[in-house]
Amino acid sequence: MENPRGKGLSFARRIYLPRTIGLGVGFFSVAAALYPLNMPAWLWALLVFNGFVWPHLAYQVSTRATFPYRAERRNLLYDSLCGGFWTACFQFNPLTSVTILSMMTMNNVAAGGRRLFLLGAVAQCVGVLLGGSIFGFKFSPTMTQIEAWACLPMLTLYPLALGMVCYQLAIKLAQHKRTLRDLSRTDSLTGLLNHGAWKDQLHARFELCRQNHTQDILALIDVDHFKSINDNYGHIIGDAVLSQLSGELKGMVSKSERAGRYGGDEFCLILPDQPLKKAELQMERLRQALDQYRHPDVPELRVSLSIGLARFQPSYRDALAWLDDADKALYTAKHTGRNTISVALSQPRTDDANSISL
Repeated sequence: MENPRGKGLSFARRIYLPRTIGLGVGFFSVAAALYPLNMPAWLWALLVFNGFVWPHLAYQVSTRATFPYRAERRNLLYDSLCGGFWTACFQFNPLTSVTILSMMTMNNVAAGGRRLFLLGAVAQCVGVLLGGSIFGFKFSPTMTQIEAWACLPMLTLYPLALGMVCYQLAIKLAQHKRTLRDLSRTDSLTGLLNHGAWKDQLHARFELCRQNHTQDILALIDVDHFKSINDNYGHIIGDAVLSQLSGELKGMVSKSERAGRYGGDEFCLILPDQPLKKAELQMERLRQALDQYRHPDVPELRVSLSIGLARFQPSYRDALAWLDDADKALYTAKHTGRNTISVALSQPRTDDANSISL
């Protein structure tokens, strides 16, 4: 119930400004067409109400309704009915009729698409029949200069207001789309790239390395004995360890080096073109940071990492071959005592003069 109501309130707020501007300036268009016809006072009072009171009353009706969206759609149909009514009252003056009816039709299409367009057209016809039954069906082809000038604000201000509303809606939709896209690519616990998104990044970086002849370094990071942490201390503590590791990863890399959660307790990272020993030094700092981590509820807990590194090689046939080398290095680290960093056996151990030694 609450979510549909929220959407309905948002819809009512978007309609409020265009309706206020449209009916306000529309008052002068209709008044200029009615003036030469010597209409009764009650009709002028109705026109004032429609132009300056109804927009605010309609907003209150829709926002206070149980289902604001439905109430606002009914209000739009009332607008269309009134448009048809005024058209018949000023004897179908060509310019004013086209101005009023087309602006309302444009509003219906923007607010509700084809369905509201058709319902609005029916409401306009009902309004024409109502006005014609009271004042007769007459046609006034003549148009004064005052009537032409009175239509100009409606033809300029109302489309501008409607366009601004549509633009703001498009911006919000784009923001929501980006948010949903980011959520679909992000691991909910750690805030890092999820498995699929990181694999996409891996393939993209592989192609860049091949084209630019750079040597990025792929790191796979595994929390040692993570199942035992969950079994002995509970999943809440296990999640805290993963969050701590993800926080350390976020702090040590830039946006271009986004890390990912590859599996339950396995993380992955691509370090852009750099000496292998520099990457080893970075991973050693990460290993030490987790080694020093203490959870306030279980101070006896110790966390260690096994890390496998593989630098891009031109001989790799695809990104999976690169990943496989890093995975083998991780396997070596895990089976040679854990809590260590291992480099893929296929990697040359010589670095350039800019290498940083451990």
